[in-house]
Formats: sequence, structure tokens, C-alpha cells
Amino acid sequence: MKTRFLSGLLSLLMPAMVLAGEYDLTVDRVKIDTGDFVKEGIGYNGASPGPVMRFKEGENVRINVTNNLDEMTSIHWHGLILPFNQDGVPGISFPGIKPGETFTYEFPIQQAGTYWFHSHSGFQEPDGAYGAIVIEPEGREPFRYDREYVVQLTDKHPHSGDRIMRNLKMMADYYNRQQLTVGDFFSEVSENGLMNTVQDRMAWGSMRMMKADVEDLQGFTGLINGKGPDQNWTGIFEPGERIRLRFINSSAMTYFDIRIPGLDMTVVQADGNNVQPVSVDEFRIGVAETYDVIVRPKDEQAYTIFAESMGRSGYARATLAPEEGMEAAVPQLREPARLTMADMGGMPGMDHGSMAGMDHGDMDMNSSEGMSGMDHSSMEGMDHANMSNMDHSNMKGMDHSNMEGMDHSGMSGMDHGSMTMGKEGPTDPFYAKGSGLTPTAANGGKFLSYADLKAQDPLYEDREPTREIELRLTGNMERYIWSINGVKYEDADPIRLKYGERVRFKFVNETMMTHPMHLHGMWSILDVGAGQWNPIKHTVSVNPGTTVYMETEVDAPGQWAFHCHLSYHAAAGMFRKVIVEGGPDSTQAKTDAIAKDGGEV
Repeated sequence: MKTRFLSGLLSLLMPAMVLAGEYDLTVDRVKIDTGDFVKEGIGYNGASPGPVMRFKEGENVRINVTNNLDEMTSIHWHGLILPFNQDGVPGISFPGIKPGETFTYEFPIQQAGTYWFHSHSGFQEPDGAYGAIVIEPEGREPFRYDREYVVQLTDKHPHSGDRIMRNLKMMADYYNRQQLTVGDFFSEVSENGLMNTVQDRMAWGSMRMMKADVEDLQGFTGLINGKGPDQNWTGIFEPGERIRLRFINSSAMTYFDIRIPGLDMTVVQADGNNVQPVSVDEFRIGVAETYDVIVRPKDEQAYTIFAESMGRSGYARATLAPEEGMEAAVPQLREPARLTMADMGGMPGMDHGSMAGMDHGDMDMNSSEGMSGMDHSSMEGMDHANMSNMDHSNMKGMDHSNMEGMDHSGMSGMDHGSMTMGKEGPTDPFYAKGSGLTPTAANGGKFLSYADLKAQDPLYEDREPTREIELRLTGNMERYIWSINGVKYEDADPIRLKYGERVRFKFVNETMMTHPMHLHGMWSILDVGAGQWNPIKHTVSVNPGTTVYMETEVDAPGQWAFHCHLSYHAAAGMFRKVIVEGGPDSTQAKTDAIAKDGGEV
């Protein structure tokens, strides 16, 4: 790692002497045809997604980006370790690229694997400004393959990003197409009995939430490599070949559950870093994550790559086949996921007076069930972080007997990662026990868990962190404000780290949404309990009602972005600037100069 850092430092302090690759990108208005609809969007070199950019580990690259738009733009190289002033975040890394101007990025390639690039300006990324990065390693891979394909996913919506944000601000459940119906009520009565169902509905109603609110954004068409399900992107193979599939989730908001009926998948990389191989039937890919898998189709037949959204509201589909035109059966969407009281695990630590920590994602705008006993006007300024003073009699209909092991007298210090709520639930430590979001593979197969990921080779020496920073993921769905520690980005102070320290981040998800948290510029060491074999990632997904830990070697001077990678959550405030203090004097001078010349993200 020291070698990697020194390489990056040298590139920051002096011009690169040898350029192994020079590339040109234009940022353009483009037409995007999903097969369901055609819309205007933004792309690179005249298309969306943009080209697959291929680099080699150890080379220095120069990328000339020309802005053909009538607005500012930028490109962030997601997951790449590089000097901070090449990271491409306006207001943090650099001022941005003006209309008609060309900006030249120049940085060393210090890693290998699968990554991606996208705009960090406004909603240009969900509007189509994204592409893939493939980096060949200096040495040999620890696994064999005969052929490879990038499989880049996104959730293309007929509305523009600006319009989506306006609608979410106006009505948080504007795009929720899976709200509970009378039919659902009678189904639940049949399964759970009348009284249990009524109590459950009253509990959710008293909190002004709905268990159907798993996704903020529905009504999209899932794309793979820019092709909708009916357009059917196809990758060709010869039977018996080992095929490497480089999955990238470039969605604005959508988690996908991926399977290839008839084929086992062996996961060999996560977020560009080699992991000890894991054979799975299905895996969930969070927004901004990448997974590389090996498959080996032995028969001369077609296979469907099927990626259904976590909320089962849509899907992307592609095909592996021996020749063009072949197709395999496309699975039906499974039953929609439903949140449970276990996913409410973050609720007790919230300040209900300001509602800053409350996720109203399940809020029924028309429901008053269970509300009769709650005087929300009297809750102003009331701090429920310590629940000892709370009058639970107002929470009419809520059956607290189901909340096994919960001491309501002092919930503020609760570790949601180990909580036991509700009936006997999953054993996956990255989901709340009893969560409705816990994935299960089709036909009872193996579903990948973060707990399965172990590093192939440790990147860092195993050492104790110097300190811990708690980041509570908070939000007010009713007003569509998302925040960290109850404070949105524009009101927050930067997170200040010291160069050379090792920091342990504690994520406590106090909302009912899943948040993929992305730290720019430095690796995130996800704590799965494997010590020095903990996997290295650039994006860490935090599920509702859970606590997740990651550690970071603070080895990148400058200032960086740290945010939820759900586009509309980041824009609504779940974002922080990170300033790494110390390091070379010249780097500090560049940091100060960019901060002075920056502006808002």
C-alpha cells in the first residue's frame, strides 16, 4: 500500500513522465431508447452508457473531457485511488467543467478490477452520464477465464432527474406503485388472523408508515448495457468456456437481485478487489457496487441473466447464448418484499420533535389508522433519543410484546446490528433479525451475504483503529430530507481526519431505507469478523435497523466526498465533505486553494 500511495503522491507533485494511455471523452445530449420509451438524456461520446474505458495497472492516463452541454459537468472515477484534485467532485475536488471547455484528468492507475465513471453534477448521472472501467492487473489473476463481458445495470425512468426530485419533494410516495390494498388486508387476515392483522395495521398507521415502501423510485425500465428487457443484450460464448461477467450497478436508486437460472456463479471480486471464491446461486448488488463472477455454461443453449429489483417492481434482462437471436425463459417477478417491525429498529433513537431521524418512507398519506392517540403537535422539541420518558400508551395498537429483548428504558445506545426483534428470523448479520428485506435465493439456493466475502490477499496490516466515528443515517421522508446524524449536508461541518490514522466508522441506520455509503479516495475495510481478511470495498450497504462497521486507512491527503449513493438521497442531504489534515505541505496547499475556489456540490 505504501508503494501505491507514493506513486499517487509523485503524480500529484510532478507531471507524469510517461503516458501509457490518452483518451478523449465528450459529454453530449443523447437519445436513450429503452424499448419501452425514448427520452433525451446525457451520455459520453454520443451514447449512454458511455464507452468501456480500459486501463492497465501501473500506467499513467490522461483523459480529455470536452463539455458539449449548456451546463456545468464533471466526471468522477468511482472507486479509483487517485489524487484528490482528479476525483471530479465540483466544490470539493475542483470547480467543475464549464460549457464548451475541455478539462484534462491525469492520474496513475494503482489498482486492477472493475469500476465505473459517472457525472457528479446535478442529476446528470441518472439522466445517462455513466460508463464502465476495466483495469487489467500487472500480474496474473488468481482465477481463470476465457472470455469476459461488462454487465452494466441501471434503472432508466421516463422522468428526468430534476422532475423526479421535485415529485419526491412534493409527495414522498409519488412513485410507490405497491401500496397495500384491501386484498392484501384479507390475505393477511387469512394468514395471521384478524386481531393480529388489525394490530399490525394500527401499529404502522400510528407511525404514519407503510410496510410496502421498500423503494423510493418505481416505474423504471431496467437496462443492461443500455438495452431494455425486450431489446435483450446478448453475450456470445462457446460451451465449456469460463466467462467472467463484470457486474456494475449504475442505478440511481435500485438494488438488483441477480441470478442466471441453470448456471452457478462464482464470485471472485467485490468492488474491484479479489475475494476468496464463493459459489452462489444469486446475489444482491447495491447501487454503485461491482461484483465479478465466473460462470461456465457447458450446454449449447441460451441462459437468461435476470436482475429483479429488491422491491420486485421491475427488472433488467440479458442473455448468454452460443449465437445471436437465441433466448431463454424469463422468470416471473417474485412477490414484493415487505418491511417488518424489525426494519423499524432505527426508530427508537430518533428525535421525533424535529423528525430528523424519522423515515416516513412507508407513510400512508390518506391513513389515520392508529393516529387518534398521537398528538404530533405536542411532540415538538421532544427528544426521544432516550425512550425512558416516552408514553407508550399513545402508540395505540403497537404490540411491543413482539419486540423480544428490547429494553425501552434506554434505547439510545442500542446496537441494531445484534438486535432480536419479532419472530425467529434470518441469521445473516447484515440484516435485522426478522427483516422483510433479507434475500432468499430462488429454489432454495445459496444467496451471497457480505459475511461470505473474504479478501484474497490483505491490502493493509491488521491494526487497531485510532478512534471511532459514529454516523447515524437519518431522514425525514415526509419532507424528503436525508441526513447524517440528523444534519443535512449544507448545514454540516466537514468530517476531519488525520493523515496516517486508522478510523473505524460506525453506521447506524435509523431509517427504513437501505443506504449504499460511498467514501471517495480511500478504501473501506468492511468488518465481517474476518480480521485481516475483511474485504476491501468502495461502497458499503447499510440495511434498515442495522449497525455496520468499516475501517479506513487515512492515506490520501486532500478533501473528499462521503455520501449515500442513492442519487436523490445524496442530493437531499445524506452527504459529507471529508478533509484529511496533514500530509505533504504542497498537498495541503492544493487543498486550501481548491476549497477557496470551490462552491457547492
